[in-house]
Amino acid sequence: MKLDKLCGERFKEWPSDCVVDSHALMIRGGYMKPMANGIFSLYMPLKRVTRKIEQIIREEMDAIDGQEVMFPVCMPANIWQESGRYDSIGKEMMRFNDRTGSPMVLGMTHEEAAVHLVRDYANTYAKYPFMIYQIQTKFRDEARPRAGLIRVREFTMKDAYSFHTSQEDLEQYYDRCYKAYERIYARAGLPNVVAVASDSGMMGGSVSHEFMLLTPIGEDSIAICSECDYRANMEAAESIIKNEGNTETKALELVNTPNTSTIEDLCAFFSCKPQDTCKAVIYQRNHDDSFIVLFIRGDLEANETKLTNFLGCNIHPAVITAESPVCAGFTGPIGLDKNVTVLYDTSLIGLESLVCGGNKVDYHYTGLNIARDVGEVEYHDFAKIIEGGICPKCGKHTITVSRGIEVGNIFQLGTKYSKSMNMTYIDSEGKLQNPIMGCYGIGVGRLAASVCETYHDEYGPIWPMAIAPWQVHLCAVRANDPEVKAFADGLYEKLQAQGVEVIYDDRSVSAGFMFSDADLLGVPVRVIVSPRNLKEGVVELTTRDKSYSEKVPMDNITEAIEALIKKLS
Repeated sequence: MKLDKLCGERFKEWPSDCVVDSHALMIRGGYMKPMANGIFSLYMPLKRVTRKIEQIIREEMDAIDGQEVMFPVCMPANIWQESGRYDSIGKEMMRFNDRTGSPMVLGMTHEEAAVHLVRDYANTYAKYPFMIYQIQTKFRDEARPRAGLIRVREFTMKDAYSFHTSQEDLEQYYDRCYKAYERIYARAGLPNVVAVASDSGMMGGSVSHEFMLLTPIGEDSIAICSECDYRANMEAAESIIKNEGNTETKALELVNTPNTSTIEDLCAFFSCKPQDTCKAVIYQRNHDDSFIVLFIRGDLEANETKLTNFLGCNIHPAVITAESPVCAGFTGPIGLDKNVTVLYDTSLIGLESLVCGGNKVDYHYTGLNIARDVGEVEYHDFAKIIEGGICPKCGKHTITVSRGIEVGNIFQLGTKYSKSMNMTYIDSEGKLQNPIMGCYGIGVGRLAASVCETYHDEYGPIWPMAIAPWQVHLCAVRANDPEVKAFADGLYEKLQAQGVEVIYDDRSVSAGFMFSDADLLGVPVRVIVSPRNLKEGVVELTTRDKSYSEKVPMDNITEAIEALIKKLS
């Protein structure tokens, strides 16, 4: 490919609307162009990167007996109604009617389509197990697209679905997929991706893992133990609190506390610690706006995912008015309206004397003892795990919280979809059973952006050889020099004939301009042909990451290039 024919402009200025490096570099480098919020067109360089990622994924999925299929992007609503997700998924799913008035959806995931494809075929135990996968465009109407390809609305994804006749068989295959994912990330240039236990969310299932790239710009929080191999997404991490010190029982007393509607105000008023307060976090159910009050230790945050999973419905932060059954800033467990759903976090266990709201403006109770003053209550884990918290696996105070980008996920779905969509098979005893499913996803564009986020400098991306848009960037400095042009043209033809992927820059531009474009394209090997080099009988051979630079005799340059490509591969 000759650079002067390559579509897409490259420029030095940092785009004003880009908040992460990968987004800015892909816009500056002519990799993609935004069409709408969270929707991008891809130029050739990025298309070549994603095609190589897709090939790595295909090879690893085929190696674990995957069968590539293709599902429609546009699907009738009725298969989503079968599973129950047509109504349970919110505005993220794009719904519309076709010209006949039939309700349709754009696929944001394809569990329903996978079941629809194979449920007539897989009607006997002899046809199990099997896995089908696709690499396909999806649309999810994200509320807050951000960071270029890291969170978008339209995206390309590999999603795979396995079908089994036993939980044991699913677990064995799940482990094979887990290891295949590790190989995919290593081959794509991200060996430092870690797997963390996660919440299954809208996908359902009992066991799930996310593969996270640890990076400060990540939008997910990950709890990691420094002493053992425990890792979990903040949404799924168990919060373990052991209360010590608050062991003295005191009399319950209602105290006038003007202008103390926050935990900070309360601690200042009573000269106490947040750990000695009982905080009320208030939500409403989405479907009927009924109120939920969670009581939790004052220094902790509520984990909305845990709450949603426990309640079995979607919730939102409460909008409190004068007619509401709660008192904003002063809500407590004593005398609370009976129509309110009340929950207690495990962080309150063992605390003998607490400060809490008095359910009356400008009043709080001191000396709250939940067992004495409220009665027997159930405690559940609703809190976010904290930095320095107790590891659920080894029991030490060794939890650290890091940021990460989710670059893949796997789920043990169970029979959630096969049962709701009436997919059955006849087992060896002649009985009807629902197959057990697994689901395995990787976002292709997000993975490309994550590699760029990991490997770049101030001048541009530094692509790993395995997914680089080209292997070699050939620069003919002063291509108007006949000797330079003739040698560079010949080298270009020779490398192409030997199967080397080359982007060739023979434009009549300055060396600085040429090298700036080369930096933005991030090709691993750079070959510089110039009048000065040819006068010395050499060609300059360097790498984009600046780890290697050598002047190679003109007659040996082809062999040197091939050797360097092999080394970097």
